[in-house]
Amino acid sequence: MTPLTWLYAPGDRPEVVAKALVSGADVVVVDLEDAVAPDRKAYAREATAELLTEPHPVPVHVRVNALDGPHADTDLGALAALPGLSGLRLPKVTSPGQITRVAEHTAPAAGGAPALYALLESALGVERAHTIATAHPALRGIALGEADLRADLGLREDSGLDWSRSRVVVAARAAGLPAPPQSVHPDIRDLDGLAAGCAHGRALGFLGRAAVHPRQLPVIERAYLPTAQEIEEAERVVKAGTEHEGALALPDGTFVDTAVVAAARRTLSLARGR
Repeated sequence: MTPLTWLYAPGDRPEVVAKALVSGADVVVVDLEDAVAPDRKAYAREATAELLTEPHPVPVHVRVNALDGPHADTDLGALAALPGLSGLRLPKVTSPGQITRVAEHTAPAAGGAPALYALLESALGVERAHTIATAHPALRGIALGEADLRADLGLREDSGLDWSRSRVVVAARAAGLPAPPQSVHPDIRDLDGLAAGCAHGRALGFLGRAAVHPRQLPVIERAYLPTAQEIEEAERVVKAGTEHEGALALPDGTFVDTAVVAAARRTLSLARGR
């Protein structure tokens, strides 16, 4: 199943993590970084290690602490080999060397590096998006961290992030990685704003979105799942492409070629995989 929702939960609050695991999110991300106060880092790590002693029905990722800080190596050493871990999310990545070092550091413990996901949260990280995306086979995805990036760029308007968003979408696809999920919408009460932001992100090429509260999940899923009309149109295109070789125009004027059929097949695959 293609994940559309990635729900963050603070690692030092096991009761919140437990609720996240039954929230309906496609992926639960246990956060050891921004959501945890400095004096709670050790407890968060220990609680997360206990959680990951066994697999869960929902994939569990962990966002470790900043790679250039004092906690990341301890996080990686404590968690990388645990059977319940499905992926490591690496914050504030700025170079491909960071990905390589994490992959090499975590591989011996587990017989192979866990799936790694790079978060690009600075101008330098965005500028190096493609080299980061191709740094190591263990890297399975990239995404933006928009709060930090907004501060780094000194932006006052959300539209100022669109170039960086498109850059990351293109870099991911050029590297053969899945389309990235959007960064979080921080206002958990603003569901209309969340829906509008998801529609904009979908238009830019994102697929799915991170969330910070369970009430955001159905909004994200509705925004990213194909509509009934899109499914109907995709079925019509695939049928036409199957019955006729080469390019053709449908009765309503829609032009169909190999690329259009491939896009329609992706739409149907996403709709049928939920």
